[in-house]
Amino acid sequence: MCTISKFYPKVPFWEREVPVKIKMLDIKDELKPKEIVLKLDKYIIGQQEAKKCVAVALRNRYRRRKLEGKIKEEIMPKNILMIGPTGVGKTEIARRLARLVNAPFIKVEATKFTEVGYVGRDVDSIVRELVETSVRIVKTEKMKIVEAKAVELAEERLLDLLLPRTIKNVNKRNPFDLLFQPPTEITDAGFAPDDQKNERDRHQEKRRFMQQKLRRGDLEEEIVEVEVDDRLPSMVEMFSGLGMEEMGVNFQDFFGNILSARKKRKKLPLRQARKILQQEEGERLIDMDEVVNEAIERAEQEGIVFLDEIDKIVGKDIAQGGPDVSREGVQRDILPIVEGSTIITKHGPVKTDYMLFIAAGAFHFTKPADLIPELQGRFPIRVELQNLSSKDFKRILTEPENALIKQYTALLGTEKVELEFTADGIAQIAEMAYALNSELENIGARRLHTIMEKLLEDISFEAPDLGGQKFVVNQEYVKNKLKNIVKNKDLSRYIL
Repeated sequence: MCTISKFYPKVPFWEREVPVKIKMLDIKDELKPKEIVLKLDKYIIGQQEAKKCVAVALRNRYRRRKLEGKIKEEIMPKNILMIGPTGVGKTEIARRLARLVNAPFIKVEATKFTEVGYVGRDVDSIVRELVETSVRIVKTEKMKIVEAKAVELAEERLLDLLLPRTIKNVNKRNPFDLLFQPPTEITDAGFAPDDQKNERDRHQEKRRFMQQKLRRGDLEEEIVEVEVDDRLPSMVEMFSGLGMEEMGVNFQDFFGNILSARKKRKKLPLRQARKILQQEEGERLIDMDEVVNEAIERAEQEGIVFLDEIDKIVGKDIAQGGPDVSREGVQRDILPIVEGSTIITKHGPVKTDYMLFIAAGAFHFTKPADLIPELQGRFPIRVELQNLSSKDFKRILTEPENALIKQYTALLGTEKVELEFTADGIAQIAEMAYALNSELENIGARRLHTIMEKLLEDISFEAPDLGGQKFVVNQEYVKNKLKNIVKNKDLSRYIL
């Protein structure tokens, strides 16, 4: 609490003014390209060329921010087109990159959108969703800044619920006494000054005692009654479900201005009430206008949009008509957003000029040259991701911080079941994954998920009754579990 107390004067809880505006601190550390690649290596195996491309693109943003004058406005981000089969790390590279710098990030499937006039989603919703993501990020950051004060204020409100601050008037006098008895000094609360002081001291002592119990966690299951916001009628969601949000209209604000905010009283355990009150106090302490303005700026300057399956909106022969006409229409609708335009959202106009767009596709049946020329030119950096080898599969199983073996070991560890994977067992899993990808459809690292699930299916099923036992997953165990499925090509096509 001491780190934030300088923002708040020492005044009683009931006299404090809200909201309090606190200047946002920049907590991001600028990373060098080599450092970015090293951090990506913790989660993604191989694909060094793609990592270098995104690292340079991120560093160029930092370089641009240091510039001043007209040259800064002229420098646009160099968008990236990733080419490679599914499961090789395209999406994960973009997602991890955004997490490194806490940048607004959105992943969209290009196939979800249709040309204007067709049934489907409007491409402008890409920007609207990005802005909403940015608002959530900035709001979370500002809520963390005022978290200590919100906890303090929520605690005061909980104490008021458990032990009301108002002192009951237990010394009521007959109004006729005022006429027939000599006047005595009585306070507004109905106490003589000395009695009132003693009552206040006793009340404060009870409050301190209750506060100690509250902080020790002795009252977590105590039932308290709190006021919570009542949801607006489902009519608002009905309009949103019809796609009205595409117009950039904030129906929540629209109906909120017509229908006054409603409250309802709800009985909850104290642990749940604390979360609600902390959230309410935190929102009162931050300035939402400031949050929205900062979120828009961050979305414009640091937003990352990942356009997946872009090869699916490529048509080979547009002249013949049919569905390919709509595919080209989607490309033409995406083009203005990628090259820079202003999109109207419920938070205000948002420019896309400096957003980074990363497109990805397998391009099995088409090639990047089949994209319309204008869109091709907006993705000047192209990088081809490599297929995964058996050596890559072996590293994926063991090296990343979120490696599959670590995940399964931790999951079964909750049931007191110990798993041990030997080196030859891991090698056998990797070999099987590579062989199946070569013979069947190549789904990249996702093949490991299907193999691991089948491999540990029986142990996972029986785990609640196997507490305290240890299982060794070696080469022999892997072969025995999967040999029949791997040999039967038709069966493995559906199971693995």
